[in-house]
Amino acid sequence: MIQRFIELGEGYSDLYELIELAKTNANRLSKMVILKTNKKDHTVCSFSIVLQPAGDSNFQPIYICREGIREQSKRWDLFLQCAEQLGKEVHTLEVRPSNGFNEIELYYQYLTGILRLQNIIPKWQ
Repeated sequence: MIQRFIELGEGYSDLYELIELAKTNANRLSKMVILKTNKKDHTVCSFSIVLQPAGDSNFQPIYICREGIREQSKRWDLFLQCAEQLGKEVHTLEVRPSNGFNEIELYYQYLTGILRLQNIIPKWQ
């Protein structure tokens, strides 16, 4: 299975798009995830949703708004409300910041490994 992150932005207005993606794909929505990290002495969060592959596809998209939302903010509450409406548990994990990686692709490989270890996405086959 190919699992790939699709970045929507940093989450200011992009979070509304992420929430809409979750609602319109409720039948494919697998997991909702908050990734917390420390950047410049404060906690910022990435919000993501994991969808099941479409049809017989081997592609599992993971939509993400990367490191743009502060913890316990209005946007944080909107994401939790969406999860509640859809009957999904929100998985919250602490991860390293993306600026600690030379390339964003390496950061996404790191996150993929973390999500696999936590059984949030299926292991590589």
